[in-house]
Amino acid sequence: MSDFKILGSEEWCQFDDMRIPAIKARVDSGAKTSSIQASKIKVFTKGLEEWVRFEVNPVQDNRSISILCQAKLVDVRHVKSSQGISEERPVIRTNVNINGEIFEIELTLANRDTMEYRMLLGREAINGRYLVDPSQSFIQGDITDDELEKKYQPYTTEKKGLRIGLLASNPNLYSNKRIIEAGEMRGHKVVFLNVEHVYMKLDAATPEIRYRGGNILDKFDAVIPRIKPAVTFYGCALLRQFDTLGVYCLNSADSIGRSRDKLFASQLFSKNDIHIPTTGFAKSPMDTKDLIRMVSGAPLIIKLLESTQGKGVVLAETNKAAESVINAFKSVQTNILVQEFIKEANGHDIRCFVVNGKVVASMQRTAQKGEFRANIHQGGAASKVKITPEERKLAIKSAKVFNLDVAGVDLIRSNKGPLLLEVNSSPGLEGIENTTGKDIANVMIETIEKKLKYKQ
Repeated sequence: MSDFKILGSEEWCQFDDMRIPAIKARVDSGAKTSSIQASKIKVFTKGLEEWVRFEVNPVQDNRSISILCQAKLVDVRHVKSSQGISEERPVIRTNVNINGEIFEIELTLANRDTMEYRMLLGREAINGRYLVDPSQSFIQGDITDDELEKKYQPYTTEKKGLRIGLLASNPNLYSNKRIIEAGEMRGHKVVFLNVEHVYMKLDAATPEIRYRGGNILDKFDAVIPRIKPAVTFYGCALLRQFDTLGVYCLNSADSIGRSRDKLFASQLFSKNDIHIPTTGFAKSPMDTKDLIRMVSGAPLIIKLLESTQGKGVVLAETNKAAESVINAFKSVQTNILVQEFIKEANGHDIRCFVVNGKVVASMQRTAQKGEFRANIHQGGAASKVKITPEERKLAIKSAKVFNLDVAGVDLIRSNKGPLLLEVNSSPGLEGIENTTGKDIANVMIETIEKKLKYKQ
């Protein structure tokens, strides 16, 4: 029995992983599970796992102190409250610190606003570790009101989070929802701004940006552009205006504009010794046959300059088919690129997600049977992949050519080594987060913090 420590009927607990420096718990060996006060509970997906986000008001009768927490969701269970009411509660697992003794416990998230204690420590957490003496309190150490106030002082005096604008078109897209979640989890205010509802005043003395009639001048620290190709021109104009007003843009207008121009991008790659499949471009249908010969003949790829997500990309398997497609495109005055087909890639390509000069995640995409495009939007399947040092170097260099802080770099493995296919300035998060389990949205928010020298 001497091996067991003693707990009183109430003790102070600390949760470092959730940034909770002190919370008073009722110790009840009669209750099976432990629980903590939680509000605004929301389950969300992070990579391949379900997580839960919630707010904790750790100090009784003090709603001004609110700590935003997140943890991996372990389970959802029906738990009977002290009033005999059964309710469904999310369950998390985290480390608790009781007077320097740190161990893992399970916690159910519950609304304890009407209860005297913000936390309940049940028998599953203390069995085999503690005995309980209900006649005493704070055997493991008490905290005075002054000490408690000092512990929570950073939460009342710390700098408020950044105000970040998400410039995009659809608030319901996975990528946009994840970025908003990640920003809020780090204590920032993230506001969705529909590109087409933002407008500006061009004036040397008092330039402005307005949104739905409201002047948003000086309200944003940073803007995250998620601009779809159809609004590239206007979206980039808005980014230049934000830049004029001193707002940091995670990907500048110039970077996005250059990456969206496939012909100019290909010329930049050649200039910077970045290897791509042999590519041709021409204006007149009279040049079609020589254009085909220039890229080693069929089979070959024909791309619209404005194509995205594998749309507007055609595989011509014979020279005659290639001539027909090229002439058809040119008859409607559409700009196209003609590119050699890398047969040995066998329907595979690699997406490297580059953030702030580092490859933070990578996946291999495989085209479905009978399809040559490996894009997820074209039915391709994704899997984890280990990239080579040469591929990593190529991905980083390719993003740097455009000065992109965030880029999706697509590579293909060939007999000549890795070749660059494309650099995307607004890469989607859903496929790569779900495939790799990496929290890329969080890395993007961290990059903004680093660029602005923000400290939590």
